[in-house]
Amino acid sequence: MTDKGYKGVGMEGAIARWYAAGNDRSPDRYSEQVERVRELAGPGSEVLEVAPGPGNLSIALAGTGDYTVTGLDISRTFVEIARAKAAEAGVQVDFRRGNASAMPFGDESFDFVVCCAAFKNFSDPVGALHEMHRVLRPGGHALIVDLRRDVSRQAVDDDVARMGISGPSRLFTKYALRSFLRRRAYTRSEFEDFIARTSFRTYDIHLSPLALDVDLRK
Repeated sequence: MTDKGYKGVGMEGAIARWYAAGNDRSPDRYSEQVERVRELAGPGSEVLEVAPGPGNLSIALAGTGDYTVTGLDISRTFVEIARAKAAEAGVQVDFRRGNASAMPFGDESFDFVVCCAAFKNFSDPVGALHEMHRVLRPGGHALIVDLRRDVSRQAVDDDVARMGISGPSRLFTKYALRSFLRRRAYTRSEFEDFIARTSFRTYDIHLSPLALDVDLRK
Protein backbone atom coordinates (compact mmCIF):
# COMPACT_ATOMS: atom_id res chain seq x y z
CA MET A 1 0.00 0.00 0.00
CA THR A 2 1.44 3.32 -1.06
CA ASP A 3 -0.92 5.51 1.01
CA LYS A 4 -1.35 5.20 4.74
CA GLY A 5 -5.07 5.54 4.09
CA TYR A 6 -6.07 7.58 7.13
CA LYS A 7 -5.70 11.06 8.57
CA GLY A 8 -3.96 11.59 11.88
CA VAL A 9 -2.41 9.00 14.16
CA GLY A 10 -2.76 5.42 13.00
CA MET A 11 -5.03 3.07 14.94
CA GLU A 12 -2.44 0.47 15.86
CA GLY A 13 -1.22 -1.14 19.04
CA ALA A 14 -2.33 0.27 22.38
CA ILE A 15 -4.50 3.05 20.93
CA ALA A 16 -6.45 0.53 18.82
CA ARG A 17 -6.96 -1.73 21.83
CA TRP A 18 -8.17 1.24 23.91
CA TYR A 19 -10.64 2.17 21.18
CA ALA A 20 -11.88 -1.42 20.94
CA ALA A 21 -12.46 -1.60 24.69
CA GLY A 22 -14.51 1.60 24.59
CA ASN A 23 -16.64 0.33 21.71
CA ASP A 24 -17.49 -2.84 23.61
CA ARG A 25 -19.37 -0.67 26.12
CA SER A 26 -21.85 0.57 23.49
CA PRO A 27 -23.83 -2.49 22.29
CA ASP A 28 -26.97 -0.46 21.55
CA ARG A 29 -25.08 1.53 18.91
CA TYR A 30 -24.47 -1.63 16.87
CA SER A 31 -28.07 -2.85 17.24
CA GLU A 32 -29.22 0.41 15.66
CA GLN A 33 -26.69 0.11 12.86
CA VAL A 34 -27.77 -3.47 12.14
CA GLU A 35 -31.36 -2.33 11.82
CA ARG A 36 -30.31 0.44 9.44
CA VAL A 37 -28.47 -2.05 7.24
CA ARG A 38 -31.46 -4.41 7.27
CA GLU A 39 -33.64 -1.61 5.92
CA LEU A 40 -31.51 -1.53 2.77
CA ALA A 41 -29.91 -4.99 2.37
CA GLY A 42 -32.11 -8.02 1.86
CA PRO A 43 -31.40 -11.50 3.28
CA GLY A 44 -28.66 -13.32 1.41
CA SER A 45 -26.76 -10.15 0.57
CA GLU A 46 -22.98 -10.16 0.45
CA VAL A 47 -21.97 -7.25 2.69
CA LEU A 48 -18.65 -5.40 2.90
CA GLU A 49 -17.91 -3.22 5.90
CA VAL A 50 -15.18 -0.68 5.14
CA ALA A 51 -13.08 0.25 8.17
CA PRO A 52 -14.85 -2.02 10.69
CA GLY A 53 -12.28 -1.30 13.40
CA PRO A 54 -12.65 -3.96 16.10
CA GLY A 55 -15.41 -5.60 14.08
CA ASN A 56 -18.51 -5.15 16.23
CA LEU A 57 -20.93 -4.25 13.44
CA SER A 58 -19.64 -6.92 11.04
CA ILE A 59 -19.94 -9.53 13.77
CA ALA A 60 -23.46 -8.39 14.65
CA LEU A 61 -24.48 -8.54 10.98
CA ALA A 62 -23.03 -12.02 10.58
CA GLY A 63 -24.84 -13.05 13.77
CA THR A 64 -28.23 -12.37 12.15
CA GLY A 65 -27.63 -15.28 9.79
CA ASP A 66 -28.88 -13.13 6.90
CA TYR A 67 -25.59 -12.01 5.37
CA THR A 68 -22.18 -13.10 4.16
CA VAL A 69 -19.89 -10.48 5.68
CA THR A 70 -16.42 -9.21 4.80
CA GLY A 71 -14.55 -6.50 6.71
CA LEU A 72 -11.67 -4.42 5.31
CA ASP A 73 -9.49 -2.33 7.61
CA ILE A 74 -6.07 -0.75 7.14
CA SER A 75 -5.10 -1.38 10.78
CA ARG A 76 -3.28 -4.65 11.39
CA THR A 77 -4.21 -4.48 15.09
CA PHE A 78 -7.91 -4.00 14.34
CA VAL A 79 -7.91 -6.96 11.94
CA GLU A 80 -6.34 -9.16 14.62
CA ILE A 81 -8.84 -7.97 17.26
CA ALA A 82 -11.81 -8.42 14.93
CA ARG A 83 -10.80 -11.94 13.92
CA ALA A 84 -10.45 -12.94 17.58
CA LYS A 85 -13.82 -11.39 18.46
CA ALA A 86 -15.55 -13.19 15.57
CA ALA A 87 -14.07 -16.52 16.66
CA GLU A 88 -15.22 -15.88 20.24
CA ALA A 89 -18.72 -15.02 19.00
CA GLY A 90 -18.82 -18.15 16.83
CA VAL A 91 -19.58 -16.30 13.59
CA GLN A 92 -17.85 -16.28 10.22
CA VAL A 93 -16.55 -12.91 9.00
CA ASP A 94 -13.74 -12.53 6.48
CA PHE A 95 -11.67 -9.73 8.03
CA ARG A 96 -8.88 -8.50 5.76
CA ARG A 97 -6.28 -5.77 5.83
CA GLY A 98 -6.42 -3.21 3.04
CA ASN A 99 -6.89 0.39 1.96
CA ALA A 100 -10.38 1.83 1.37
CA SER A 101 -9.14 3.64 -1.74
CA ALA A 102 -7.47 0.51 -3.24
CA MET A 103 -9.67 -2.41 -2.23
CA PRO A 104 -8.40 -5.96 -2.88
CA PHE A 105 -11.67 -7.13 -4.43
CA GLY A 106 -12.92 -7.65 -7.95
CA ASP A 107 -15.53 -5.51 -9.65
CA GLU A 108 -19.14 -6.09 -8.56
CA SER A 109 -18.21 -8.33 -5.62
CA PHE A 110 -20.81 -7.12 -3.08
CA ASP A 111 -24.49 -6.29 -2.80
CA PHE A 112 -24.02 -3.79 0.02
CA VAL A 113 -21.21 -1.66 1.44
CA VAL A 114 -21.34 0.00 4.85
CA CYS A 115 -18.94 2.40 6.55
CA CYS A 116 -19.68 3.82 10.00
CA ALA A 117 -17.75 6.49 11.91
CA ALA A 118 -14.66 6.13 9.71
CA PHE A 119 -15.11 7.99 6.43
CA LYS A 120 -13.90 11.32 7.89
CA ASN A 121 -10.54 9.66 8.59
CA PHE A 122 -9.84 8.55 5.01
CA SER A 123 -7.00 10.44 3.33
CA ASP A 124 -8.61 9.90 -0.10
CA PRO A 125 -12.39 10.18 0.38
CA VAL A 126 -13.22 10.43 -3.33
CA GLY A 127 -11.02 7.42 -4.05
CA ALA A 128 -12.86 5.47 -1.36
CA LEU A 129 -16.21 6.35 -2.99
CA HIS A 130 -14.87 5.28 -6.39
CA GLU A 131 -13.89 1.93 -4.89
CA MET A 132 -17.25 1.47 -3.17
CA HIS A 133 -18.96 2.02 -6.52
CA ARG A 134 -16.59 -0.36 -8.29
CA VAL A 135 -17.08 -3.29 -5.90
CA LEU A 136 -20.88 -2.88 -5.73
CA ARG A 137 -23.14 -4.91 -7.96
CA PRO A 138 -25.73 -3.03 -10.05
CA GLY A 139 -28.63 -2.03 -7.80
CA GLY A 140 -26.47 -2.24 -4.68
CA HIS A 141 -26.30 0.30 -1.88
CA ALA A 142 -23.40 1.96 -0.06
CA LEU A 143 -24.30 3.36 3.36
CA ILE A 144 -21.98 5.85 5.07
CA VAL A 145 -22.81 7.10 8.55
CA ASP A 146 -20.43 9.57 10.14
CA LEU A 147 -20.09 12.62 12.33
CA ARG A 148 -21.29 15.91 10.82
CA ARG A 149 -18.98 18.90 11.05
CA ASP A 150 -21.70 21.19 12.39
CA VAL A 151 -22.56 18.87 15.28
CA SER A 152 -23.65 20.66 18.46
CA ARG A 153 -22.07 20.27 21.88
CA GLN A 154 -25.38 18.90 23.16
CA ALA A 155 -25.45 16.17 20.49
CA VAL A 156 -21.91 15.15 21.42
CA ASP A 157 -22.76 15.10 25.13
CA ASP A 158 -25.87 12.98 24.49
CA ASP A 159 -23.92 10.49 22.37
CA VAL A 160 -21.09 10.12 24.87
CA ALA A 161 -23.64 9.58 27.65
CA ARG A 162 -25.05 6.64 25.67
CA MET A 163 -21.61 5.03 25.44
CA GLY A 164 -21.54 4.17 29.14
CA ILE A 165 -17.92 5.25 29.60
CA SER A 166 -16.59 7.28 32.53
CA GLY A 167 -13.49 8.98 33.89
CA PRO A 168 -10.63 9.94 31.56
CA SER A 169 -12.09 7.96 28.64
CA ARG A 170 -15.33 9.95 28.82
CA LEU A 171 -13.48 13.26 28.92
CA PHE A 172 -11.17 12.32 26.04
CA THR A 173 -14.05 11.06 23.88
CA LYS A 174 -15.94 14.34 24.35
CA TYR A 175 -12.79 16.30 23.55
CA ALA A 176 -12.13 14.24 20.41
CA LEU A 177 -15.67 14.58 19.06
CA ARG A 178 -15.73 18.32 19.73
CA SER A 179 -12.29 19.07 18.32
CA PHE A 180 -10.11 17.11 15.89
CA LEU A 181 -12.74 14.54 14.83
CA ARG A 182 -15.25 17.31 14.14
CA ARG A 183 -12.66 19.21 12.12
CA ARG A 184 -12.09 16.13 9.95
CA ALA A 185 -15.82 15.60 9.45
CA TYR A 186 -17.80 16.85 6.45
CA THR A 187 -20.86 18.94 5.80
CA ARG A 188 -23.72 17.84 3.58
CA SER A 189 -22.53 20.08 0.76
CA GLU A 190 -18.99 18.68 0.93
CA PHE A 191 -20.36 15.15 0.68
CA GLU A 192 -22.45 16.16 -2.31
CA ASP A 193 -19.32 17.52 -3.97
CA PHE A 194 -17.48 14.23 -3.37
CA ILE A 195 -20.38 12.24 -4.82
CA ALA A 196 -20.51 14.46 -7.91
CA ARG A 197 -16.92 13.43 -8.68
CA THR A 198 -17.84 9.72 -8.76
CA SER A 199 -20.11 7.45 -10.79
CA PHE A 200 -22.82 7.46 -8.11
CA ARG A 201 -25.83 9.35 -9.44
CA THR A 202 -28.60 8.38 -7.03
CA TYR A 203 -28.31 9.11 -3.32
CA ASP A 204 -30.07 10.38 -0.21
CA ILE A 205 -28.47 12.28 2.65
CA HIS A 206 -30.28 12.45 5.99
CA LEU A 207 -29.10 14.49 8.97
CA SER A 208 -29.42 13.51 12.62
CA PRO A 209 -28.23 15.75 15.48
CA LEU A 210 -24.92 13.87 15.46
CA ALA A 211 -24.36 12.42 12.03
CA LEU A 212 -24.76 12.33 8.28
CA ASP A 213 -26.51 9.22 6.89
CA VAL A 214 -25.53 8.88 3.22
CA ASP A 215 -27.29 6.18 1.15
CA LEU A 216 -25.71 5.80 -2.30
CA ARG A 217 -27.19 3.53 -4.98
CA LYS A 218 -25.45 2.05 -7.99
